[in-house]
Amino acid sequence: MAYQKILVAVDLGATTDRLLTAAKGLMDDSGSEMHVLHVVEPINISYGADIPMDLSAIQDEIYEQASEQLTQYCQSYGVPESQRHLTIGHPEAEIASAAKRLHVDVIAVGRHARYGLALLLGSTTDGVLHHAGCDVLAVHVDQPTEPS
Repeated sequence: MAYQKILVAVDLGATTDRLLTAAKGLMDDSGSEMHVLHVVEPINISYGADIPMDLSAIQDEIYEQASEQLTQYCQSYGVPESQRHLTIGHPEAEIASAAKRLHVDVIAVGRHARYGLALLLGSTTDGVLHHAGCDVLAVHVDQPTEPS
């Protein structure tokens, strides 16, 4: 089955290049269209409710930095501006929503090795797997360790 539209959900971290490279390879092999999405998580302060704070300037700065990083990655992978997506929200829900809105065939997400507490709390990849209405490609993005 050849995928026609791929949504690559990136975290703009150290493993973004590895995920985009894998997705680009899949896209080039099938001639499909690649969309790239980054979700900026909203700033939530659950403590200190008695202290009035305006976090909108901080949220705006985070959004602007994410926009610049997303633009740089997408330019280096030849992703047109119309196929770049940046939103604020909870990643699992926003990724699934974007996939539905864009009518993609597959979502590519990075899969990290999880240890300790992370095993109990779950991950964005697991959330996407449960919410997506299409195939999900979990790309192992952690750097391989050298044998001792």
